[in-house]
Amino acid sequence: MALKEELEKQGNWLFKYRSILPIGILLVGLLVFIDTNLQKTATECRVYYELFCLFVSLAGLGIRIYTVGHTPKNTSGRNTTDGQVADTLNTTGIYSVVRHPLYLGNFFMWLGPALMTENVWFIISFVLFYWIYYERIIYAEEQFLERKFGDIYRNWAGKVPIFIPKLQMFSKSRLSFSIKKVLKKEKNGLFAVFLIFMIFDLIGEGIKNHTHYNVLFIAGCIVTMLIYIVLKVIKTRTTYLENNR
Repeated sequence: MALKEELEKQGNWLFKYRSILPIGILLVGLLVFIDTNLQKTATECRVYYELFCLFVSLAGLGIRIYTVGHTPKNTSGRNTTDGQVADTLNTTGIYSVVRHPLYLGNFFMWLGPALMTENVWFIISFVLFYWIYYERIIYAEEQFLERKFGDIYRNWAGKVPIFIPKLQMFSKSRLSFSIKKVLKKEKNGLFAVFLIFMIFDLIGEGIKNHTHYNVLFIAGCIVTMLIYIVLKVIKTRTTYLENNR
């Protein structure tokens, strides 16, 4: 099998399981976090560092929300079992400055917990893993898009960077922002961010036999969990969150 075919095969496989495999890295990060906390004493600035890590993750979620809210149906989705899906090619809005904004958002969402470990080697390893992991997914996705859209895709890809945004190229999205689509698609991510940070904080404080937990993480987890449950009920029992996108 030619190398490009092997890379595409690997990318399609990783694409299919891209929502599951990173959990393994998260578990490794949690073990590193525990080890770090066993060796370190608490510092006065720790709470500010934790809030910075949360901000990084929420910034990533914000990129995802902005992206998803401006995309048409059957593009930029969480599809896994059906493989690559793209009825149209997104080239405006955030797609006018970066080709893979959802993966950029994912990077910052996962970088937040990685930073929580306070282990430089783990953070570097995470960045390298993410690079190799998503490089193959991006390769497979771009092969699919090039075959489907041809010159339209090649002309767009020739101007827009893969991962690092080129902000001066921004052009307004063709579609208005759909809050319904965001609520439907991104409720999982919002809850997951606060859940992960709450777990890290509870374990970290538990190791030190402290009881001054980060109230923001706990309250955020409770609130986002309730939001998730309410939206899940609305989605299953009504058509309120359904639209043409």
